[in-house]
Amino acid sequence: MKKMSIRILAILMSMTILLAGCSENDSTGSSKTDSSSSSSSSESSQTDENSSEEDSSTAGGDDTSPDVIPWDYSDGVPDPSGNTSAPDDSSEKDDSSDDSSSKKNDDSSAKQTKATTKAVTTTTTKKDAAPTKASTTTTTKKSSAPAPTPTPSPSGTPVQRHGALHISGNHIVDSSGKVFMLQGMSTHGIMWSDDSNRYPFSGILSEASLKVLRDDWKCNAVRIAMYTEEWGGYTTGYAAQAKQKVITGVTNATKMGMYVIIDWHILKDGNPKTHQSEAIAFFTEMANRYKGYSNVIFELCNEPNGGVTWAGQIKPYCQAVTKAIRNTGAKNLIICGTGTWSQDIDQVLGNKLSDSNCAYTLHFYANTHTDWLRQRLQKCYNSGLPVLVTEFGTCDASGNGGFNESQTRQWYSLLANLKVGWFNWSAASKNETASAFKPGTNLAAISAGESQLTQSGKLIRTLFRANASNAA
Repeated sequence: MKKMSIRILAILMSMTILLAGCSENDSTGSSKTDSSSSSSSSESSQTDENSSEEDSSTAGGDDTSPDVIPWDYSDGVPDPSGNTSAPDDSSEKDDSSDDSSSKKNDDSSAKQTKATTKAVTTTTTKKDAAPTKASTTTTTKKSSAPAPTPTPSPSGTPVQRHGALHISGNHIVDSSGKVFMLQGMSTHGIMWSDDSNRYPFSGILSEASLKVLRDDWKCNAVRIAMYTEEWGGYTTGYAAQAKQKVITGVTNATKMGMYVIIDWHILKDGNPKTHQSEAIAFFTEMANRYKGYSNVIFELCNEPNGGVTWAGQIKPYCQAVTKAIRNTGAKNLIICGTGTWSQDIDQVLGNKLSDSNCAYTLHFYANTHTDWLRQRLQKCYNSGLPVLVTEFGTCDASGNGGFNESQTRQWYSLLANLKVGWFNWSAASKNETASAFKPGTNLAAISAGESQLTQSGKLIRTLFRANASNAA
């Protein structure tokens, strides 16, 4: 009996050990399965994140995000204050002795007051929400920025054919030293929208629309106008959103192989030194981001005005910002604005920046700025000054009225002869003479041909195509 009990006890102990071993194997296998499942889930999550990041990097479609500012309500759209009349433009500068006004309908104080009333009523919550969205998008896009443009080749996109641009004498030349004429459209304010607030002016920076400008209009470049002090401007609390639109535009232009000007679009601020610290911070960031890109150009101050001079305020500002850009190691072409809405270009003669890769800006509106300003350009050119027309219009300097095809063609003849580049104002659907597209046009999906174009747009497309054909 005792022997039997011992034998039974031994059998029970053996079974206990065996069962414990099986349990351990099951536990280990379960742990491995759980770990594998967790790893698979992590990979799936990373794939989704990468997919989201890739989608973000190609942004630029019909942007209806809350950071878009409805700007012009002069065509019967009710103002919350009850005022449905057209804005009073009586504050526009009228200097008939110098014909030096420039697009003042955009920053006239009366119109600004009306638009600001609209802003307070309709976009208070949008303004609060937009920076969070923009900040998130910026982080995503930064990691997926496109690689620098490849070296030039005999065929392909404009940038592939011509490479990085630089100054040689009084010309902009390509990487082979051949004189190169930049030609393109300027956006309107990238933070603004048409009257309906359906079609943001930044929509023109979509890949699809830039492709039409490149292939149908024969543009080799685009200018991104980022307003600074106007409502919705960079220094008014919209820095994150405005900067993201610039980044999106540069990304898409680079994909299309087009040159792109990043324009610090001062207008209301007048004196570029007013926001010099913000400009230095902005261009330092842009230079660090794009110093390896052969297609990115920096325009330091759109239209200095209000009595500032080249020697007194503009040159010191440009020197400071240029130094900040060069301190990053960036060698990109730099464009400097000039006095009286970038018409006093002759003030630069004998007093250029020491930086050798800078050109100087001339702006004109064909019905306002005629022979006297063309003669000024010719004088500067003959004196060896490198000039770029980063903005011109087919009408008078207000941007609305006075369409003048004859004077526009005279300007074209001179610029084409001198090989001085030009950018038309503007690739927008605003209800004004200077706009290239009819009101209601979805700028993010423009079509080839003339069906969507205004009288001004048709003329500019014709001249751009003719100039490209002559240069071929």
